[in-house]
Amino acid sequence: MNEVRIPARAPHLMILGSRGIPACHGGFETFAERLALYLVGRGWRVTVYCQVNGDEAYSERVWRGIDLVRIPASGQGAIATILFDLKATIHACRHDGLVLTLGYNTAVFFACYRWRGRTNIVNMDGIEWRRSKWSLAARAWLLCNERIAAWLANHLIADNPGIEAHLVRFARAERISMIPYGADRVDEVDISCLEQFGLQTDGYALVVARAEPENSILEIVQAFCRRPRGLRLVVVGRYDSETNAYQRRVIEAASDEALFPGAIYDQSMLAVLRRHARLYLHGHQVGGTNPSLVESLAAGNAVLAYDNPFNRWVTGDKAAYFGDAAACAEALDMLLDDHARLAKLGQAAAVRHLELFQWPAVLKQYEELLGRWASGKTNPPANPVFDGRI
Repeated sequence: MNEVRIPARAPHLMILGSRGIPACHGGFETFAERLALYLVGRGWRVTVYCQVNGDEAYSERVWRGIDLVRIPASGQGAIATILFDLKATIHACRHDGLVLTLGYNTAVFFACYRWRGRTNIVNMDGIEWRRSKWSLAARAWLLCNERIAAWLANHLIADNPGIEAHLVRFARAERISMIPYGADRVDEVDISCLEQFGLQTDGYALVVARAEPENSILEIVQAFCRRPRGLRLVVVGRYDSETNAYQRRVIEAASDEALFPGAIYDQSMLAVLRRHARLYLHGHQVGGTNPSLVESLAAGNAVLAYDNPFNRWVTGDKAAYFGDAAACAEALDMLLDDHARLAKLGQAAAVRHLELFQWPAVLKQYEELLGRWASGKTNPPANPVFDGRI
């Protein structure tokens, strides 16, 4: 592989808030990898902060022209993430460059950037504090950090007009840009991996989501398994019926037609599963532009989605929608054997992807925004003013 040469005076971007790259976890990691590779190819210097196990040593290395700062964080879950964010923030403050933070969960640390005079642009992700999985204390923490991010960040990025409308309630509109998520178009794929799951083309419906209540997994499984369907329901995600009460309820509601293959991070395998599904079910009740939904559009899937403004915007109002288990079951009854409508919905999904969610267009929008800040053409306010209400 040819060495990537970065100009000496290249603009420098530091990306924080993901677990790091190469991507092997979720949407933020995939986005961080795509953006970093794109910008390096455009002559930027890019640093990505990566969270590693607590027993590993702090290290730095270069991967495909990207500087990786690998930071150990001991502990489990949220505590380890908070510790990693703190260490990464302190490290970034010691270096010149533009900061792009993915998520606001530890926005209290943004005060370090203000103190050091660093420009910090924040992708605000979804409305995390509304998720029912969090305790009251955790939701209060997230709500406070959302407001702190709007106060301390130089600029906010919303990935959905619904998120933009939410942010405008407590941040000035000129401090917000709306840039969606991207996905690669899925055309012809090798279907051999379907055999390991005992699946056939067009012989299953698909769900790809974390096993959490706000993703409507239980309602989808109840609706599908209410009666025999003559095809499989493939539910991708990690399920532990012994320690998680909600996941146990999902498994107990499943019939023999439901298949739980576990968590799948191999993007090529997920692309095959999406491309050859008869229907994609998307139950996310909270958030903005969900990567899994965008990826289903890129695969040309007919979509049955939870009915909220976020999902309707992503699909361009060209999907079928449900609000509860009964409505989901009714929609499945009408859709699964209506091949003409399924084909129409799939065509509409592919068109919607081409219109708004192609990676080159998304990454170009990020480069233009980041470039304005890196060049000084957008001046940060001297003193941030909290201009909204909690």
